[in-house]
Amino acid sequence: MDAPSLRINATIEHENTMVITCFPSVGMVSSIVAHYLIDHLDLEFVGGLVDDRLPALALIQEGVPLPPIRAYAGKPQCSIDGCDQVILLMSEMVVPETLVHKIVWALFEWSKEHKVLAGIVVDAFPKAGMKSGMDGVDPVVEYEDTEAIDVVGIGCNEAVREMLKEMGIPLLQQGVIRGMNGGILSEAMRRGIGTMSIMVEADPRFPDARAAAALIERLNTLLPSMDLPQEPLIAEAEMLEEQLKALMEAAGGNEQGSPSSNAMLYG
Repeated sequence: MDAPSLRINATIEHENTMVITCFPSVGMVSSIVAHYLIDHLDLEFVGGLVDDRLPALALIQEGVPLPPIRAYAGKPQCSIDGCDQVILLMSEMVVPETLVHKIVWALFEWSKEHKVLAGIVVDAFPKAGMKSGMDGVDPVVEYEDTEAIDVVGIGCNEAVREMLKEMGIPLLQQGVIRGMNGGILSEAMRRGIGTMSIMVEADPRFPDARAAAALIERLNTLLPSMDLPQEPLIAEAEMLEEQLKALMEAAGGNEQGSPSSNAMLYG
């Protein structure tokens, strides 16, 4: 295989789609948000990204094997003009740096071919004074720390930046975003595509369901069909923590905490 390929069920409509990406983040916020959206927006598994340089592993959920980078789709209510469908891309795996540009290019070429309308990058940054432990792909964000859970935004064109302001999300003034999320934002900016990132302050020591809830509150502006019960989110975080620990141990094959055991998966 020469290049990564996003393979989605041929029966799925692609035009006028809002794509939400949930790649590994501080406090497993992106994973918690992704699972919440799948459950509460009735998104169905429709495919995934294939590349022979990715590790050969399957994530097992309730007896079902799933690829490490997978896609879900549905047609929830959406407040963005022209948005008819949502496709969610998610992974618990930290994509190797050598593959980031190739995978990002493949995703945007697919988006161009299928006339994707908009994009949202779900992300998180560590609380002030804490280290994320994300193997070199942790974001570095300079922000005004408050007692509340802080949320900041990044917009890849002026229209999206105005949208973030209308949602009450202050723009990130300075920072560095690495890995898949950084690659997606850079390429969206280069292509002039209406893509935003919503980033939330999270505790890197454990799955931070409260941070995920703060981010979902902002997403509710764009996807108003969601409600926000706190208890299921917290239960989801606990389940994900155990699931990802088991996955890391199975993929690593050596002592917990050694470099090769957590280089590919973040939890």
